[in-house]
Order: sequence, then C-alpha cells, then structure tokens
Amino acid sequence: MTTRVLIVDDDPLVRSALTLMLGGQPDLEVVGEAGDGAEGLQQVELLGPDVVLMDIRMPTMSGLEATRQLHAREDPPRVIVLTTFDADDYVVAAVAAGADGFLLKDTEPSDIVDAVRRVADGEAMLSPGVTRTILDQVRRRAPDERAAKASLRVGLLTAREREVAVCVGRGLSNAEIARELHLSVPTVKAHVSRLFDKLAATNRVQIAMCVHDAGLV
Repeated sequence: MTTRVLIVDDDPLVRSALTLMLGGQPDLEVVGEAGDGAEGLQQVELLGPDVVLMDIRMPTMSGLEATRQLHAREDPPRVIVLTTFDADDYVVAAVAAGADGFLLKDTEPSDIVDAVRRVADGEAMLSPGVTRTILDQVRRRAPDERAAKASLRVGLLTAREREVAVCVGRGLSNAEIARELHLSVPTVKAHVSRLFDKLAATNRVQIAMCVHDAGLV
C-alpha cells in the first residue's frame, strides 16, 4: 500500500526538497503541503494523510500545537517532527504532544525515507541520541513519583508483555523484537498494541520512558 504524506513547513525550499525526496519512492506519495500549523490541520482534514512531516517553529501556529490538536482527534495521522532544533525541551515537548518521531533536518535523506516508512508501520523513529536526551530529561523530573507510577503500570503486564516492553525501551523495531523473542511480527504488533493500553502510552517513546522509570532498562 502507498503511504500518503503531508509536509508542513514554512520554508518552501524545505517543502520542495522533501517532496522530491519522498515523491521518488514507489511506496510513498506526497499528497500536499502546508506553510504553518493551522494550514496543516486544514490539509489533514481535506487530504487524510497517513503521515505528517511537521516543522516546529512556524508562524500562526507552531508544529507542537498542531501536533497536540491532531493527536486529540479520532484516528489521527502519525506525526514526525522535523526540525533544525535539538534542544531538550523541544524533544520532550514533541513527544508529550504525541509525535511518533523526531528527526533533525540534517538527517540523511535515506534515513528520513526510512523514518516515514517505519512510523507509517506503527513504530517510533528518533534521530540518534534523541531517545537518550528524552530519558535523561525524564530522570531529572520527580524520579520517585515517576518510578512509583511506572512500577504500578508495569505490574499490570504479563511476562511476555514485559519482555516486549523492555525491547521497546531498548529502541528495537518490531522486526528486531520478533527475532530476539522468537515471535512473529504480527504477534509483536499485537503485544505493542496492548502495551499502549496498559501503560497509558500514545507512542513507543512513552513506553520506553515507562520501562526506564520502572528500572527495567
């Protein structure tokens, strides 16, 4: 199936470059562009993309606010935040807003294409080092309270679900988890889906945060 992509960025050159990069892939289709978050929300409504590539700093409405509003909708598209900024607060804010991926604009083109495919398939995609940044930030914020809440949530998991959660916390993809635990990829996807419910998570990064808070990784 073709993955439909919407590009939201206030720089027309960036939009053009991303359109050329992604449009040349047989399994990806750029269905539209938008110059700010508000226009991006309108385009999502009109075009129904599977994945949105979202800049952070834009006029009228920021990418973070647009991501929050998209995430509040029923059956929202997956969002990859694509930015030149790698400050800790932006990373944590993007994940809290519901982003499924966070990539810097200097990421290799092949890695951006791979990120779109992986996020469309339900996985998280972060630039190298971004997961560590998030976890380092989380550890500095009310560690005792976070650890207690995380331990309660992890206590709801079966032994197999806990194994899968630990693998997610290590940053493994579904295919890598399947190989390590000798499971099929559909079985792994089913376990991850249950982890979202039991851990009150909206993306894989939040699962990783929970297992780290609980001391499992």
